[in-house]
Amino acid sequence: MTDSSLPAHDEAHGGGLGPRLNWLRAAVLGANDGIVSTAGLVVGVAGATESHDALLTAGLAGLVAGSMSMAAGEYVSVSTQRDSEEAALAQEKRELREEPEAELRELTGLLAGHGLSAEVAREAAEQLTARDALRAHARVELGIDPDRLTVPWHAAAASFLAFTVGALLPLLAIVLPPASARLWVTVACVLVALVLTGWWSARLGGAPTNPAILRNVAGGALAMAVTYATGALLGAAGV
Repeated sequence: MTDSSLPAHDEAHGGGLGPRLNWLRAAVLGANDGIVSTAGLVVGVAGATESHDALLTAGLAGLVAGSMSMAAGEYVSVSTQRDSEEAALAQEKRELREEPEAELRELTGLLAGHGLSAEVAREAAEQLTARDALRAHARVELGIDPDRLTVPWHAAAASFLAFTVGALLPLLAIVLPPASARLWVTVACVLVALVLTGWWSARLGGAPTNPAILRNVAGGALAMAVTYATGALLGAAGV
């Protein structure tokens, strides 16, 4: 009996396509956050002033603050997840040491729940336990691959990079064109980027693309409209 008796967990946690898609989806969403938040910021400032220096300063400040916030938030979140995974593995290791027979019965029942007969499930549980009991229980019972625990620094760096890449688009679009065209160039570039990120995130998640694109574009357009109106009002008031 081979590890093929663990189809769902091997595929999801054993280095297959699932983890890579999750990272890619997180990168797309991080870039999308960078696009929307920075676009809203620089468009809002553009509503209040035409100063190139003010736009550049606001855009850079938003990029740095947003990327650092994303990285810190992801680091804390993934650290908490890793702590939970390590605690679950430690508890499972202790149970295997103190109650091996009970754990063997539990593994047999879990394998039987995958559709194996009682006899085959028992044989598979015995072989998996003899090979590596902790890894077998981690994958089948906990859905964790002990060799592929989440890495907080990796997640933080990926979030930082994704947000930065996304934020660069509206920042460059607002500061490079001439003053008469910068607002419309920024809006056009942002909307095109939101179409692409909405399409790609839907494709990665296996969802319909049109609703995802519509939501993404509508949300970004609303954010830019609200912040521009706010900036225009503040600028007119001399604030």
